[in-house]
Amino acid sequence: MAVLGAGSWGTAFAKITADAGAQTRSPWPVAVWGRDAQAMEQAQRLRTNDRYFPHTRLPEALEFSSDAAAVLDGADVVVLGLPAQALRAQLEAVREAVAPEAVLISLAKGLERGTGLRMSEVVDQVLPGAIERVAVLSGPNLAREIIQEQPTASVVAARHADVAARAAAACNAPYFRPYTSADVVGAEIGGLVKNVIALCVGICEGRDYGDNSKASVMTRGLAETTRLALALGGRPETMAGLAGMGDLVATCSSPLSRNHTAGRLLGAGLSEAEVAARMTQTAEGMKSARVVLELARRHGVEMPIVEAVVAVLEGRVAVEQLQPMLLGRRLKAETPHRD
Repeated sequence: MAVLGAGSWGTAFAKITADAGAQTRSPWPVAVWGRDAQAMEQAQRLRTNDRYFPHTRLPEALEFSSDAAAVLDGADVVVLGLPAQALRAQLEAVREAVAPEAVLISLAKGLERGTGLRMSEVVDQVLPGAIERVAVLSGPNLAREIIQEQPTASVVAARHADVAARAAAACNAPYFRPYTSADVVGAEIGGLVKNVIALCVGICEGRDYGDNSKASVMTRGLAETTRLALALGGRPETMAGLAGMGDLVATCSSPLSRNHTAGRLLGAGLSEAEVAARMTQTAEGMKSARVVLELARRHGVEMPIVEAVVAVLEGRVAVEQLQPMLLGRRLKAETPHRD
């Protein structure tokens, strides 16, 4: 098994897969690729990823390397733990080393800027035909909690049941429970739009708004996410599950969430550039928000929260104007009357 990406989520997921293998009769080795040769050498020697989890000893089954071809050699399951905006370029660089029949597990939650493609679609463009063997993992997956082996559930979505089952088996650890799904679109849309909603919740917190405000944004944000998912062919039940509501609640509520943190800094008055400079890890919602809005407009989907966040990011609306922008819209029904 190979894991491309040694960031916080890539490292945490690599540990999950190693621990899953340890539960079987034939434990599998897990090779992890990272760009920084020095960091990979140190991780291999010390069994820690000092940048993200300095106090966590990683399983002996993990092998760290900056040689992507060596990591991918013979891997029948390839985990794509790469940032959304870097996925295409890095996958193109190693595509000749990816086994033609390997199951590909996508961890990234975002839309590609410039194309508006979901991550499974990017993979399929780089590796033609790979869409049939791509599995998307989504859910309330805060890496710092998972590396501590706190109980977590998630969803593995794939077009084919056997692909979903193989991906689920690869990450079925004692503290990590994967459920399977056929709704790739819903899992991806739920996972990426919640980042933008979390920015808005973070802005509310930065403005010292209370729980009523944040709960309202989360609830209406789920409605916006559901509208977009359905317009693209997703299923409503997915939005009520781990990849929808579950991921949304965790990302919007936790101080461990990068998008929540970025939103809080925006709410405190920092600009998009200042927030990016302050953050040590990527807040994907800041990169995807405009692309989500463009996608929604192409499909005629109304997403006022996303629109408001984009306006704040672009400096067209001050955070002080966010409240009237969201609440000053015309009255409408949450559920229509039947009479």
